[in-house]
Amino acid sequence: MNTLTSKTVLVVSVLLFFSVKSSLAVQTITLMSHDSFNISKSVIAAFEKEQGVKIRFLKSGDAGAALIQAILSKENPIADVFFGVDNTFFSRAIDADIFIPYDSPLLRDIPKELKLDPQNRLLPVDYGDVCLNYDKGWFKTNNLQPPTDLTDLIKPEYKGLTVVQNPATSSPGLAFLLATVSRFGEDGYLEYWQQLRGNNVLVAGGWEDAYYGHFTAASKGDRPIVVSYASSPPAEVHFSEKPLKEAPTGAVVSPNSAFRQIEFVGILKGTKHEALARKFIDFMLSPLFQEDIPLQMFVFPANASAKLPEVFMKHAVIAEDPATLSPKTIEMKRDQFIENWTNTVLR
Repeated sequence: MNTLTSKTVLVVSVLLFFSVKSSLAVQTITLMSHDSFNISKSVIAAFEKEQGVKIRFLKSGDAGAALIQAILSKENPIADVFFGVDNTFFSRAIDADIFIPYDSPLLRDIPKELKLDPQNRLLPVDYGDVCLNYDKGWFKTNNLQPPTDLTDLIKPEYKGLTVVQNPATSSPGLAFLLATVSRFGEDGYLEYWQQLRGNNVLVAGGWEDAYYGHFTAASKGDRPIVVSYASSPPAEVHFSEKPLKEAPTGAVVSPNSAFRQIEFVGILKGTKHEALARKFIDFMLSPLFQEDIPLQMFVFPANASAKLPEVFMKHAVIAEDPATLSPKTIEMKRDQFIENWTNTVLR
């Protein structure tokens, strides 16, 4: 009888051990994003330790491809949170009805012009201005004034100096195309591109090819003007092998010349961890996370109370009057804009 009792106690103890261990198992929430998402491991570790959870990252291609995957899997979502929808795909994401509204208390620190969804299904995390960048040294050596406006690119003295990205294959390429639609109107942007073509504009497939393959400040190329970001000059300083007092490149952010990309995060419908997902979004909008964004993704934090790193303070510029188009207009006419551009510039 004593032996049986001992065995029973042992079995019960083992069962209790595994039951407690199971109940204490660390929960995991999955963040689905585009491939360019990046944040410091120490920042993520701080959240994981505080909440006793594990964050799993699911990078799923560029922003458009990742969103399509999230939409196609909405009946059986493969993630809890999605980051990377920007204002060029905003309406598609909203119309797909894949996000849960969440009125985060951190929204009080986000400027109203970044909030595009009154129901807060998508909450702004960061923004960046796509604009012309130029090689200061090249223009000084060649005794030519750098461009200050989009209209400069079609002047004879700027012939053969500019490289852009194909909007059908590049996010900044699309953003720059939209900037020209905003600036010159739907009736005038193709005429501008015809003039650019006549002025020997070069079209690259993507940002890396344009910047590191043709831009004189970053390659052995022959194009001193490239479509990039207003935060590219501080990146040049930050990654320079030698200390620099001045950025070797400049950014053109004159009125209606730079297109503002805003990136959003949202909780996916069907998540089994909605409470944790809310906490993670609060964390993404908090100063700790937001202040890590600039030197990880080289865009600006959405939280107005987040402090910028010194290299951004010294060398970054922000467009005070960026080019804008409504998300609905972009969604309705994106493909048409690209097709018209292709017929005008490439054929």
